[in-house]
Amino acid sequence: MNKRNALKSIAISVLWTGAISQLAACGKDTLKFTAIDITGADYAKDFALTDHNGKPRTLADFRGKIVMMFFGYTQCPDVCPTSMTEMVAIKKLLGPDGDKLQGLFVTVDPERDKPEMLKAYMENFDPSFLALYTTPEKTAAIAKDYKVYYKKVPGPTPTSYTIDHTAGSYVYDTQGHLRLFTRYGTAPEKTAEDLRLLLRTVN
Repeated sequence: MNKRNALKSIAISVLWTGAISQLAACGKDTLKFTAIDITGADYAKDFALTDHNGKPRTLADFRGKIVMMFFGYTQCPDVCPTSMTEMVAIKKLLGPDGDKLQGLFVTVDPERDKPEMLKAYMENFDPSFLALYTTPEKTAAIAKDYKVYYKKVPGPTPTSYTIDHTAGSYVYDTQGHLRLFTRYGTAPEKTAEDLRLLLRTVN
């Protein structure tokens, strides 16, 4: 999975955000996360997408919950199902606070990922998680805003392509503020601890 280009843009933003955070936290204990702390980032502030039930969604719909947002596609052979399985594990690790986690899956393949397919895909993992989609043109726009890389890789037939894409999840706190970018392959236990820290420190 080719993630290098997208992660470069995220890394640049992280450096600037980190510098700002260090100044703002002068004299205070800073929060230590396993994930990349992108608090204060000036991108990925909101979205306008449709869920697999046909309901328009924005970030405000999930106020009061921690939101984990992953970009992928249903025919992904490895990274996507692994990431969603780990998200389910994170929810379980949160115990009684598990219902405060909202998992979101944004398709980068709206041409093939129709609502009924997205709904069935989510039901394989957790029925409370939502898959989100929009038109191909708007998908490109939101991917740009979120600094998410994706590119079709041709297959033997026009409809059997795969998609290289950024692997990792954005995390919003209960007030809808972008806080973290979790790297693909991070142990669910580590991410669950990050989320517990957010729940303890955000009113």
